[in-house]
Amino acid sequence: MNEILYQEIPSLDLADFKHGDPGKKAAFVQALGEAYQNIGFVAIKNHGLSQALQDQLYEVIKEFFSLNDEMKSKYERPKIGFQRGYTGKGKEHAKGRNTGDLKEFYHVGQDLDSISSDDTVKESYPPNVWPKEVPDFKPVALEVFKTIEQSGKDMLRAIALYLGLKEHYFEDKVKNGNSILRPIHYFPIENPEAVPEDAVRAAEHGDINLITLLMGASADGLQVLRRDGKWIPITALPDQLVVNVGDMLERLTNKKLKSTIHRVVNPPRDLMNNSRYSIPFFMHPRSGMNLSCLENCIDEENPKHFEDITAGEFLEERLRELGLRT
Repeated sequence: MNEILYQEIPSLDLADFKHGDPGKKAAFVQALGEAYQNIGFVAIKNHGLSQALQDQLYEVIKEFFSLNDEMKSKYERPKIGFQRGYTGKGKEHAKGRNTGDLKEFYHVGQDLDSISSDDTVKESYPPNVWPKEVPDFKPVALEVFKTIEQSGKDMLRAIALYLGLKEHYFEDKVKNGNSILRPIHYFPIENPEAVPEDAVRAAEHGDINLITLLMGASADGLQVLRRDGKWIPITALPDQLVVNVGDMLERLTNKKLKSTIHRVVNPPRDLMNNSRYSIPFFMHPRSGMNLSCLENCIDEENPKHFEDITAGEFLEERLRELGLRT
């Protein structure tokens, strides 16, 4: 698995971009851009998220997901499209499918207390939902959120430079952005014969957002679709985050950067009764960000592929396609 990671997915050191000399910084930007034009994924180290903090988050999410379904359902918020709190088993499906994925998850967004009252975006976000049964969930999740959000901002600075934009082009667009930390539990299946034949842990899909930052999962299963049509397995090493392009960034760059289709496959039937945990951070901009294709990404060979739309409009459209909005 690790050999495949290094063959297919470039492994980069974020410290080269943040603290390296101009040559190292430029090399990071070029390698990142080439990877995002080719396969849409990279693995990065020195991202700022300590192993100890990751371990703490895994501990609290395992504690929450071990609660019974009735207790967990108290934290569902369907009226806001499940954008905060718990989403129950099988309620989300991939675009173009009706069969629900074999997973449950929890959404953590911006901490409203940390947004100044003069920022109007504060009024548009629902408050976070915290399970009373797991008191450490809130402080740990919020610390992870802010830490990984900063890593995402650093990655976007490098992406901006690759695109020929000013380094801080994305800064005002992602400040207090509509990002989501999503701990996922791919729950055990005691009787595989009882689930729909086409049910999988996460059907093939592209992410909605600008970029996704994924900390190491508790088990294998993530696969990405290579440009030649072959599915390849991907895993992060203990000190890495896997960072991939989302649909919003692909749209903004008129397909110059690739939002690669990926999935989480079921394990062998004799291992279906084991849990798998995964924690992606979906980095979203503010809802008002204009996702119209960048002018320098449009030419005769690559004409404009997408209609103009804002990030908020695009998100709402996709939530309906996923069955989370009616």
